[in-house]
Amino acid sequence: MRFIKFLLLLCFTTTLQAQDYFPKNDGVKQSFKNHVAITNATIYVSSTQKLEKATLLFKEGKILEVGTKVAIPKNATVIDGTGKTIYASFIDIFSEFGIQKPTANQERSSSAQYDSSREGYYWNDHIKTDYNAFENLNYETKSAEKLRAVGFGTVLSHLNDGVIAGTGLLWTLNDEGNNATRVLNNKISQHFTFSRSKFSRQSYPSSLMGSMALIRQVYHDGKWYAQGTSKTKDLALESFNANKNLIQIFNAGDKLNSLRANKIAKEFGVNYLIKGDGNEFEKIKEIKNTGATYIIPLDFPDAYDVSDPYLAQQVSLSDMKFWNQAPFNLKILADNNVPFVLTAYDNKEAKDFLENLRKAVLYGLPKDKAIAALTETPAKLMNQSTTLGSLKKGALANFIIVSGDIFEKDSKIHENWVQGNRNILDKMNVEDIRGDYNLVFNNKSFDLKISGELEKLEAKTSKDSVDYGTKLKYSEPWLNLVIKTNDSIKSGYYRLTGTKTLDYLEGKAVLENGQETTWRATKKEVVEKSEDKKKDDKEEKEPTVPTMVPVTFPNLAYGNEQKPKQETLLFKNATVWTGEKVGILKETDVLIENGKIVRIGKNISATNAKKIDATGKHLTAGIIDEHSHIAISNGVNEGGQNSSAEVTIEDVVNSDDINIYRNLAGGVTSSNLLHGSANPIGGRAAFIKLKWGYSPDEMIVKDAPKYIKFALGENVKQSNWGSGRFPQSRMGVEQVYEDYFTRALEYKKEKASNKNFRYDIEMEVLNEIISKKRFITCHSYVQSEINMLMKLAERYNFKIQTFTHILEGYKLADKMAEHGVGGSTFADWWAYKYEVNDAIPYNAALMQSQGVMVSINSDDAEMSRRLNQEASKAVKYGNVSEEVAWNFVTLNPAKLLQVDNKVGSIKVGKDADVVLWSDNPLSIYAKAEKTIIDGTIFYDLEKETTTLEVIQKQRSELINTLIEAKNKGLKTQAPKKKEVKHYHCDTVEEF
Repeated sequence: MRFIKFLLLLCFTTTLQAQDYFPKNDGVKQSFKNHVAITNATIYVSSTQKLEKATLLFKEGKILEVGTKVAIPKNATVIDGTGKTIYASFIDIFSEFGIQKPTANQERSSSAQYDSSREGYYWNDHIKTDYNAFENLNYETKSAEKLRAVGFGTVLSHLNDGVIAGTGLLWTLNDEGNNATRVLNNKISQHFTFSRSKFSRQSYPSSLMGSMALIRQVYHDGKWYAQGTSKTKDLALESFNANKNLIQIFNAGDKLNSLRANKIAKEFGVNYLIKGDGNEFEKIKEIKNTGATYIIPLDFPDAYDVSDPYLAQQVSLSDMKFWNQAPFNLKILADNNVPFVLTAYDNKEAKDFLENLRKAVLYGLPKDKAIAALTETPAKLMNQSTTLGSLKKGALANFIIVSGDIFEKDSKIHENWVQGNRNILDKMNVEDIRGDYNLVFNNKSFDLKISGELEKLEAKTSKDSVDYGTKLKYSEPWLNLVIKTNDSIKSGYYRLTGTKTLDYLEGKAVLENGQETTWRATKKEVVEKSEDKKKDDKEEKEPTVPTMVPVTFPNLAYGNEQKPKQETLLFKNATVWTGEKVGILKETDVLIENGKIVRIGKNISATNAKKIDATGKHLTAGIIDEHSHIAISNGVNEGGQNSSAEVTIEDVVNSDDINIYRNLAGGVTSSNLLHGSANPIGGRAAFIKLKWGYSPDEMIVKDAPKYIKFALGENVKQSNWGSGRFPQSRMGVEQVYEDYFTRALEYKKEKASNKNFRYDIEMEVLNEIISKKRFITCHSYVQSEINMLMKLAERYNFKIQTFTHILEGYKLADKMAEHGVGGSTFADWWAYKYEVNDAIPYNAALMQSQGVMVSINSDDAEMSRRLNQEASKAVKYGNVSEEVAWNFVTLNPAKLLQVDNKVGSIKVGKDADVVLWSDNPLSIYAKAEKTIIDGTIFYDLEKETTTLEVIQKQRSELINTLIEAKNKGLKTQAPKKKEVKHYHCDTVEEF
C-alpha cells in the first residue's frame, strides 16, 4: 500500500518539471534545454584534479565537457566565472532531511509493554526493517535551502529511529524537480542504532547490551528464516534479508560504541559505515584497527563560560580538553589513514557546518581530504561515482560556485546548481560600493560612509560631527538612501535614488518638502596604509591555531600521558602476605618479570630490574572484587524480560570510567562485572583487570571461566514496582527457572536432530550452564529461596558456584557447604530493605567456619575503594585471623571465580597482580602506594602529587583560553556538571 502511495506521489506532484511522457494539461508543452557554459573559472574536477581558467559545459542536468579548451555551442548561456572556484556539490550520507516523522505514541500506561504490538512482524517493535524512507517523504524547501547554502546538493535520508531503523533513499536538493527526478535510488541503505524506537513502548531492550544482543539475534533469525523452515510469516525478517545487500549504516555515536558496532560487524561478516561522535581521536589506534569507514559529524562544542570561578568548578577537565581537542579530530583521522565522510546531521544550525569545516581545515585537515570526504568518497561508497562526487563528463550538474577557496573564512558560496537547476545564494560580481564619499545635494555637503557586508550594507551620514539617521537599500544597480533631517521640531526625510557611475553615486533626490533635485556622492581618496599597519591588519585577520592539549589514556583527569608498560620490578625487604600456606614472610624480596612473579626470597638481585625499597611496607596480592558494577556503559540491567541470558557485560565494558582509577587507588586489581538483579536470569558477566588507559578488549580476561548472574527475591518478582511482569512472587521465580531450563533441554535435542534449527543465543547460554561450561553467581538474601535454587540446580545436574550478598547464609551454611557453593557477602550492610532484616555482621565468619568458601564484595563503586577495610571487619566480627580475613578479598574470590591458578596470592608463576601498602593492609591507615597488574604499574601514589599539579595547571590554562574565547565574541555555553553514574543491582534505566 505504501509503495502505491509513493507511485502516486511521483505521478501527481505538481512542480515545474514533469516526466517527458506525462501529459501537459495546464499549458503548452515546451522544453528549454539550452547548453550552459561557465567560463574562466578554477574548477576542481575532483579532490586532486584542479583546472585553472577552465570551462564547465552542461545541458539537461548533466555535464558534457570540462576543461581549458571546451568548444562552446552557439546559443549557449555563458556565465563568466572569472575569479570564482567551482566544486562538486557536497553529499551528506547521513540525514533525516525530508522524512515525515511518525506520530508519537500518545498512549499512557503505568505498566510496561513486554510483547510486540504488530502481528506478522518480528517479536520486537524496535526492529523496523520494513520501514522505507521513500514511502514517507515530505520535501522541505526551507530545509533544502539551508543545506544548499552550505554546499550540499545530495543527501541520503532515513529515519533515525529504532534498533534496526529500515531503509534510506538517495535524493537531490532540487526545488525545481519532483520526487520522480530528485530520487536517485529509493532504497540504498539499511540503518542500525543502539537506541530504541521513540514510537514504541515495548520494554526490551532497555540497555546498550540488550540492543547488541537483539541485533545479534536478528542476524541469526534472518539466516534461519531464509532457509524456509519457519512455520509463520515474518515480514520484518523478510525485509531484513532483502536489505542485506544495501549499504549498512550504523549510527554508533561514541568512540567505544563505534568499536562495539564493529565487533558485531566482524562477528557476522558485515561492513558497516559507522557514524561516530567526533571523539574518535581518543581511541585512534583502535578506531584505525577496525578498518571501517566512518561518518563524522562537524559539531564542535562551544566554549564554556567559566568567568564565574564557582560555576567553572562544575566543568570537568575532560570537557574542557574536548573543547580544545575536537577540531583536531579530522586531522588525526586523516594522519592515520582512517577513511571517513562528513555529515551535517549533528549541527543544530546547518550554517555551523561550513564554519566548522573551515575550522577543521585550519586545524590541519588537508583540503583534498576534506573535499573527498564530501564528494568522491560518499559517491564511491554508494556506487554513484559516475553521477555524483565529481565534475567529470556524464556526472550530474551538481556543483557550487564559490568566490574563492571554499575553506577561506571570507569566501562565499554564490550559487549551488542541482541537476542543472540554478540556485542563487549570493549574487556574483556585485559592484562593491563600500567606501567614504562626499555627498552633495541641495547645495549642502555631507560625509557618507557605506560599510558592512555586500549583501547587507549599512550607511552613515554626518555633517560637522552631527549624525543623520540613514537607511540604505542596494539592489544592483539601484541605490536608495533615506536620510533623516536635523530638524528638532518636526520629522523630515531626504529620499535619494540613483546608480553607480565610475567613482560616482548619483541620481534624483526628493527633499523633505517634496521638491526634487539631483545628488552626487564622490568617493574620497583612500589613504594608503603604512607597511606596519598592513602587517598588523594581516596578523589580526589571520586566525591562530591553538596548541592541542595532549591526549591521555584515557582522555580525562588522571589519564596517563603514555599507556603504561610492563616492567621488571624487584621489591626489597617487604612484609609479603603470600596468601599461601607459607603465610606472611618478613623482610622478603619479590621479583616480577614479563608480567609474572618469578622469584620470592631473600637477597634477590636482578641487574635489569627497577628496585623498589619496600622496607616497613606490606606487599599483597591485588584485591579481587567478586561483585562489581563499575566500568559499565549504558545500563547494568536488561530488565525488559524476565530472562536476559543473551546479553553480556563484555559488550559494554567502559574503559573510561574514573572508578577504575579510584579502585586502583584502593588496591583493587580485578573486578567481576555483574549484570544487575532485575531478572531471575540475568546477563553474562565480564571478568576484567583494571588496566587504566587500556581498551575494553585489553581489560577483559578472555581465558577466565565464564559466569552469569541469577537473582532471587524482591528485585526480580517486582511486585512492588508495578511492572506487571511475570514473576510476581517468589514461587513464580522458581517456575521461571524450571521453564527456562526445560526449554533449554528441548532446544538441545532440537539442535542435535535438526540442522535447520533456529539458533537462540539465550538457549545456548542456558545449555552452557547445564553443561558446566558457564557458572552462576546468584543475588540472594532469604534462606528459603537459597535452598530452593540449590535443589533446582541439583535436579538439572549442575551446581550454583556463588551466592552473592547471601546475608542469611549463616542460617544454612552447612547445606551450602554440602552443595559446594561459595558465599560472597557484605561485611556489615543490613536493614536497607525488608528481606535483609536478619543480616548479621558475623555472617562471613560463620559461613567460613562451616567450610563455605567466603569472599567479601562491594556491589558499590565507593565501597570497592576500601575493600581492605571491609575485610578487616571480619577480624572484629568473628575473630578470624588477619590472613584469613585478607584472603576474603584476594585468594577466596579468585577461587570462586576459578582464576586462583593465576591470581589471588603471591606465588611463583602467578600473574604479577600485586599491591604495595604503606602499612598493614587491614589497617584504616594503610594506603595503596603502588598497584601493579601483569607487571605494569597502573597506580603510583608517589606520582599522584605530580599528577594533581598537572591537572591543576591544565585546568588553569584551559580556563584562561576559554575566557579569551568568550572575550573574542565566540559562542559560549553555560557550565555543566558531568554526572558519573553509580550502578547498583537494582538500577533500572532506559537507554
